[in-house]
Amino acid sequence: MSTLDLTAETFEQTVTGNDIVLVDWWAEWCGPCKMFAPVYDQASAQHEDVVFGKVDTEDQQALAASAEISSIPTIMAFKEGMLVFSQAGALPARDLDSVIAQVKALDMDEVRAKVAAAQQEGGSGQA
Repeated sequence: MSTLDLTAETFEQTVTGNDIVLVDWWAEWCGPCKMFAPVYDQASAQHEDVVFGKVDTEDQQALAASAEISSIPTIMAFKEGMLVFSQAGALPARDLDSVIAQVKALDMDEVRAKVAAAQQEGGSGQA
């Protein structure tokens, strides 16, 4: 599967309308982004059950700001519409594959239960 160019108009629908979505936040002038691009493209060809999106932070500045992107490349993974992974920096192929495998293995009922429990604690300072 090829990567999708995501915009402010298509981002939310893509993230919420698919089971697993990876997003590469990048810019044309970014050297590490250019080095990471072939790794990301190769992963998209190997994982046809995952949607791979790219956001050009220069073209989509408001979207990048709303996602609080402070350095690029940044990789985000969403499962069932929920952000489950975010990391700045280019990943080697094996690490990207590991992230994808871990996201696929997540039990989202368990994740939602943990999020709900954390929200109920509501800043009590307890972990």
